[in-house]
Amino acid sequence: MLGIWLWSRAAIWAAALFSLFTFQPNRNPLAYRWDDPKLTHDLGAFTDVWARWDSVWFLRIAEHGYRSPSHADAAFYPLYPLVVGGLGRVLADHFVLAGLLVSLAASLGAFLLLHKLADERLGADGARRAVLYLAVFPMSLFLIAVYSESLFLLLALSAFVLAERGRWLPAWATTGLALLTRIVGLALIPALLLMAWRSPDRRRALAGIVIPAGMFSLYPAYLAWKTGDGWAFKDSQQLWNRHFSHAGPLGGLWDGLRSGWTAVPLADSDPIRTAVVNLSALAFLALFVYLSVIAWRRFGAVYGVFCFGSLAIPLSAPSSKWPLLSMPRFGLVLFPIFLALAVVGGRPRAHTAILAVSGILLGVAVSQWALWQWVA
Repeated sequence: MLGIWLWSRAAIWAAALFSLFTFQPNRNPLAYRWDDPKLTHDLGAFTDVWARWDSVWFLRIAEHGYRSPSHADAAFYPLYPLVVGGLGRVLADHFVLAGLLVSLAASLGAFLLLHKLADERLGADGARRAVLYLAVFPMSLFLIAVYSESLFLLLALSAFVLAERGRWLPAWATTGLALLTRIVGLALIPALLLMAWRSPDRRRALAGIVIPAGMFSLYPAYLAWKTGDGWAFKDSQQLWNRHFSHAGPLGGLWDGLRSGWTAVPLADSDPIRTAVVNLSALAFLALFVYLSVIAWRRFGAVYGVFCFGSLAIPLSAPSSKWPLLSMPRFGLVLFPIFLALAVVGGRPRAHTAILAVSGILLGVAVSQWALWQWVA
């Protein structure tokens, strides 16, 4: 397992640097709009290649706190930038390096826990496949980048492992930390409630729900004190072209199906590119739903509830320009789908196909990332 983590991270890192230096003339000419060299340029290209897009916001919060006049930064939850900020100051203000170290350490922990869960359910071969599929998943580059995916994945896995072993106090506390990392942490709550209901010590297990609620309340309380708007984390979604659908996840699903079928709305002047982006996001969504069903049937309702809840949250707040924006990346933290994929990959031909398709798409995504092209 450690070997898979090492060679996959090294290969992705090398591919990113190769793409950066080889295809430099094809770098996005508009990158200057989103980049902030004062934040993303640290120790040279070797580290800086992993600070793109949302990394700018995480680094800004890590260094300076929540200071955006528009409150756009409130959409980025505080735990990851808080950890990066603390480590960055220890490392003499090398915040990009700190972000990389946090992401790498969290991803290693996530690989270990996923292997443990998979080994208990699928045996040694199945566990190796699950970890391998995570390692080469097309969006696994975000487990290196200065993004919060690694930390959330580690916390989600930890919450499940602790709850399944009846350690409810740390399980609920870990859920609270996950909520302070990404909004999709909400999907952990119904899953853990279902486990708690089935627990022999039901009353004590259910009582722990107050822990993540209390922990998360610290964030709006801080925003109210700092910005005067405790609901800025919710209101800021409109600044990122996301709106809450009155139809819940069905609204986002309908918009995604419509955009995938008709290649609209046209977010730019290239309808073919728009169609490809929308259709690929729709294909990833279909894959996640299929694997979530397998996870539910094979590993129990708790795993299915977490998967479907995690998908319902972004579908309930679709993007007005790209309805399924970032859906491929959102699937990266749904660890039960990698358990389900390991089931599918038990057949040799399926295993080969999964690795081939994932490897190709991962290579494309890493090249896009290195050149400041939008990924996921």
